[in-house]
This record gives sequence, C-alpha cells and structure tokens, in this order.
Amino acid sequence: MKQIKMLAQFYVDLLVKLGIVRFSLLLALALVALAVVVQVGVTLALQGEVLDIDIVRSVFFGLLITPWAVYFLSVVVDQLEDSRQRLSKLVTKLEEMRSRDLTLNKQLKDNITELNQQIEVRIKAEEERRIAMQDLENEVAQRESAQLELAEQSALLKSFLDASPDLIYYRNEKNEFSGCNRAMAELTGRTEQELVGLTPWDVYSEEVAVKIVETDQQVFTQNISLTYEQWLEYPDGRKAIFELRKVPFYSRDGRRLGLMGFGRDITERKQYQEAQEKASRDKTAFISTISHELRTPLNGIVGLSRMLLEGPLNDQQRGYMRTIYVSAITLGNIFNDIIDMDKSDRRRLELLPTPLDFDAFIEEMGNISGLMAEQKGLRFDLEQLTDLPPYIQVDGTRLRQVLWNLISNATKFTKEGGVILSVSSELLDNQQAEITFEIEDSGIGIPESELDKVFAMYYQVKQGQDNLHAVGTGIGLAVSRQLVNMMGGDIEVSSEVGEGSTFTVTICVPVLEQIVEDEELPELAQRSLRIFMVEDIELNITVAKALLEGLGHQVTVAMRGDEALEVFTPGQYDLVLLDIQLPDMTGFEIAKVLRARYRQLPPLVALTANVIKDKHEYLDQGMDDAISKPLSVKAINTVIQALIQQGASQTDSTEPVIADESRLSEDTLSKLLDLEMLDSYVDIVGAQPVYDSLAMFEKMMPEYLAILDSNMTAKDKDGIKFEAHKIKGAAGSIGLKRIQQVAQKAQSPELPAWWENIEDWVDEIKTSYQADLKVLKTWLASKET
Repeated sequence: MKQIKMLAQFYVDLLVKLGIVRFSLLLALALVALAVVVQVGVTLALQGEVLDIDIVRSVFFGLLITPWAVYFLSVVVDQLEDSRQRLSKLVTKLEEMRSRDLTLNKQLKDNITELNQQIEVRIKAEEERRIAMQDLENEVAQRESAQLELAEQSALLKSFLDASPDLIYYRNEKNEFSGCNRAMAELTGRTEQELVGLTPWDVYSEEVAVKIVETDQQVFTQNISLTYEQWLEYPDGRKAIFELRKVPFYSRDGRRLGLMGFGRDITERKQYQEAQEKASRDKTAFISTISHELRTPLNGIVGLSRMLLEGPLNDQQRGYMRTIYVSAITLGNIFNDIIDMDKSDRRRLELLPTPLDFDAFIEEMGNISGLMAEQKGLRFDLEQLTDLPPYIQVDGTRLRQVLWNLISNATKFTKEGGVILSVSSELLDNQQAEITFEIEDSGIGIPESELDKVFAMYYQVKQGQDNLHAVGTGIGLAVSRQLVNMMGGDIEVSSEVGEGSTFTVTICVPVLEQIVEDEELPELAQRSLRIFMVEDIELNITVAKALLEGLGHQVTVAMRGDEALEVFTPGQYDLVLLDIQLPDMTGFEIAKVLRARYRQLPPLVALTANVIKDKHEYLDQGMDDAISKPLSVKAINTVIQALIQQGASQTDSTEPVIADESRLSEDTLSKLLDLEMLDSYVDIVGAQPVYDSLAMFEKMMPEYLAILDSNMTAKDKDGIKFEAHKIKGAAGSIGLKRIQQVAQKAQSPELPAWWENIEDWVDEIKTSYQADLKVLKTWLASKET
C-alpha cells in the first residue's frame, strides 16, 4: 500500500510538474506503447505471430482513445489535485485554526485561570475592603467619640480657663494673639475672636506694648520662661498690677509655635504691702505718741526723785527715794528698748557721737548700778583694770543703754552674790582706743545650747518655776548687740548653769584730749524772767516749776490750749514754754494762732519728751527754739542766753490782729461749700436738682475712688491726675468747695512735693467727702425751710 501511495503521489507530482497537456501526451504515448506491447503479447500468445495490422490497429486505436481517456483522467486527476491542494490548504488552515484555537484555548484557559485568580484576589480584596471598611467605620466611630470627648474636654478646659481669674493667652512668634480666656478678654475689652490676629501694639498703650513686646522677644531669643510684674489698664480706666509669666509653647514634634502667657492680679497684694508700710508709719506715729505719754510722767519721776535725793531725807526716806529713782530709770531703759525695737525693725537705729567725760560716765554707771544692786541685797563692784582715757567720742546715751541692759539683766538673774563691772582700755594709737567692759554675775547662768540664741529678738531664758521673776522684754540684748556693732565692736557671752554669766562688750572709740566747756552765761541770762508755761501733766508742772522758780524765775501755768490762748497777754511775759502735745491742740497750733493774732511775741520754745535731733522741724512750725523734758538748768540757761540776750523778746504788746470770731461757723461752712454758686443755683432751679446731683455724685464716687486707688497703687501720675480731675469736676458741680480744692492739688503734679503729699490729699478726699455731703444736705434743708 505504501508503494502504491508513493506511485500515486509520484503520478500527481509529475502531472503538476509537466502540466496537464504534456503529461497527457506523455501518458498517451506510454499507454499506446503499452497497448502495442500488450497487443503484441496477446497476439503472439493467441496466434503465435504478430501482424502489422495488429500493430497498426493497436496504434490507431490507442491514438484515438487514449488521449481522451488520458486527458479526462488528467483533468480528473488535476481537479482532484486541485481539490487535494485546496483540501490541503483547508487542512492547513484548519490546522492553523486549530492551532489558533489551541492557542486561544490556552490563552482562554490562562485568562480564565488569571480571571479566577483575579476573582479570588478581588474576593480577598473585597473581603479585606469589607474588613477595612469595618475597621474604618470603627476608627471613624472612635474618632468621632474621641473628637466628642476632646470637644467636651476642650469645652471643660475652656470653661476652666474662662472661670480662672488669672489672665491666660497665646501668641505666635509674630506677636499675634492666637487665643485667650475670658479674664484676658475683659482686660482688653475685646472678645477672643476679635483679639485673635492682633498684636500688643493694637491692644495696649504704647508704653505697655513696648514692655510686652520686649519681654516676648526675650522669651523667643533666649528660649526661656520669664516672670515679671506689669501694670495693665481695664477699659474703664481701672489699673491693676499683674505678675506675668511667659513660657515658650511647642508642638508635638518639638517645633516652637509661640508663647503662653499667664497673669495673676497682685493688686491686693501690693495694696496689702502698702497697707503694711502705712501701718508701719502709723506704728511709728503710735510709738512717737507713746514716747511722749510714757516719757512725760517718767521724766517727772526721775526729776523729782533726783531733786529729793539732793535734799534732806532720813535714811528710810532716802532708801525709798533711791528705789523710786532706780525703778524709774529701769522703766525708762525698758521703754528705750521698745522704741529701739521699732527703729531696728525699720533699720533706723542711729548713733550721735559726742564728746564724753569717760571718768564721770563710769562713776555714774557705778552709782546707779550700786543703787539697783542694793535694792536686791546684792553686792556691786566696779573694777578699773587699766588706765582709762579721760575723754572719748561716743554716743553716751547709747553706750549707757547697752551697759544698763547688761547690768540690769545681771541683777535680775542673780539671787545672791553680786555683780562686777570691769572696765579696761588699750590704746591702739594716739587717736583710737579699744574699751572693754565685762559684766560678771553669780546668777542662774545660761545653758550652753542657748548661748547662740540670747541675742535674738524676743529671746528669754527659761530656767523653770524658780526663775519666773527673771523675765523681761527679750529685746534688750538684741538691740544692744546692734548698737555695739554700729560702734565698731561686739558683745560676747560665756556662762555656766548655776555659776553665773559674763558679758564682754568691746568698742573702738576716738580719744579726745579735752572737752571744751560752755562759756559762763552772761549776767543778763541770770535775771529773773516772767515765764508763761503751757503743760498738761501735773507732775511735769511740779518738776519744771520747782526748777524754774529755783533759778529765780516767775512761772504762770496753763494746762490747755484754749486756756492759754484766753489768758495769754504778750506784754506780761518774757518767755513762753509750749508743750507739743496737749489734750485739745498741739503746741504748734498754739504758736500758729499766737503769731497770727499778735505782731510781737516773746520767744516761743517747744517742750518735748522726744529726743531732739533736728530743731529745724520745730522752727519751721513757728517755734523759736526747742528743749527736751525733763528740764535741766543748762538747757534753760542756754535758751535764755540765745533768745533773751539777742532781743527776741519784746515786752510791748499790740492789739490782736484777729478779734472777731463770731462768724467762725459761717467761715467754716464757706471753706467746705461754694455758697455763692449754690445760692444762685438754688434760687434759679430749686433744691431738688441739687439733691439729684448729690445722689448721682454719691453713686459715682466709689467708682472714682476705686480707680484712683488703683492708680495710686500703680503710682501712675497721669492716671491719678485724670481721676482727680474727674473728682474735682464732679465736686465743683455740686458745690463741694473743699473736695474740689483738694482734688485740684491732687491733679497738679507740678506742685512742689506732690508725691510726698498726694497720699494725704487722696485720704482727705476719701474721708471728707461724705461728711461734706452731709453738711451740704443740711444746708439745702435749711434753704428749703
């Protein structure tokens, strides 16, 4: 079969190669030849011989039939070949299509696989998206919850910030406000929304803005927190001082956003501090009053007891009088401690060194100490260990006070035995000497653990029930050490419980060769004078009168200011002694009235229980001189020499300048009220509009005064001037003349000593306006009737 197929394929290939005509001719020839051969072979086989006719017949028949058959066969074969070729091409195409189909199928399968994978991925993605959406929804819900909680916390925080009385604000690095609390909004007069974006230049005055911007820049440039005090003004003009603190403000990533500011109103604290200062001044005035009230009787007791001790007394009387004398001196030194305690608190302890007869000083201390020890049945010894300089330059009063405190304590804490005062001196050079005092007692002693505390203010040694008598102010040693330190020395103490104590005082003082004695007073100063004395303490009167009459002078006494003004006639007296503090008025007021009433007067000399440090303050208030109580012969004669000899006294009197005081109440009324304005106003419009104005004034004054107080605390001159101007205008509109005049002074900073007086003027306005209103209302009521 395979060979046949090969022959058939060869046949077809040859047909295609030769073409149908040539192949047909060739095939016909081949068939004719085959037919001849077969004819010959058959004829030979059948007849044994081959005839020419047989051959011709075979050739002829073959030539006639064979071409058509061959041609037909060739056409058939050719068509078959064409069909085969077309079929082959079709098969090829089908194979190609099949191949493409296979490829497409494969691609389709791949695509289906990929699509399935994509579907799976999409399913997974969808699931993940669903999970993500669920997570996102959860996150959104959480964020909404967190935002809601944050909003609530922000609202709560904002409420807290707004509820805070302190200022809280934020500013960026451009000095622009980013937010604030309600207190800040109230201070600036702007809401938070209005304040955002503004700078301090837009909100505050230029003076305040300069300070604020300057401190902002310090925070930014140095990257530090800053605290300082600043006066700020509210929209209504009220000022308050704030303690401002500024701190840098950062984001979470550490980037600086600006600063946060906090401000606390410390105006009340400042006012409290000023109140304390005023209280301190009031305490000083109180101490000054107490000084007068206590020194006055005390000086009388000392003076009288000293005078009696110099007179004839029996032993018992002299003992009693010594007790009175020493007790008065003791009380005086305790009182000096109290005065010095106040001065020490205000750092105003002072020394007034003067030449001192040191030998006489030591003798005096020995005599007084001996008297005090004698009262307790103790022994007192004064030991001079070395030669002492005869004269030194020192504040004798203060040195006496120090030694007296130490000797008094030694006597107080000693039950039996005695007290020894030892004095020694060492010359440092020809001009300086170191003086050492040792006060040794045999008293209760001081525990070693307490030795470092004895010089503390108010310290008292406590040794049990047996020593309750030995208590004191607890200030003497503290003041004594301060005084000794001021003298360039110190106080040391050594002690043993039950054996006694030793206090050692060392000072360094200038040495003097001699003290220039006062010259003999001229004879004129010794003549009998007619003296008019105004004094309210009977004890002082007794002492002074005994002294003056003992010097040969005539003394007339008045115990009140009004009495003095009533009985005094200038021509009847050569000298006037005026006590400064009297029940109804001061000596300065008496002097003022006398100088206004008379053109010529005898010398006016002030009597004071206080220590005189500067006589100018007495001279400036109408006095010709001043002397301290108790009076001494030297002081009286010095005044007589200085004033009488110089012709300060004129015996000729003149008529009073002011004689008619019948219209005093009307004059006083005219000082308080502008009567001319009020009369004309009431005559025109009636009293009711004035009452309406009064009610408005009463309503407005507390606000005016509150703002004025804030400006006073801020020491804002312009603010004080502005508020005083408003008060002056308001007071003037209703006829309060005095308040208007005081407010006029308060609004005039150009006046001399304005700062020194402004507080008094403001106090006068605050304390007087209501009383003046009552006077005005009474006057209006009288006009209506």
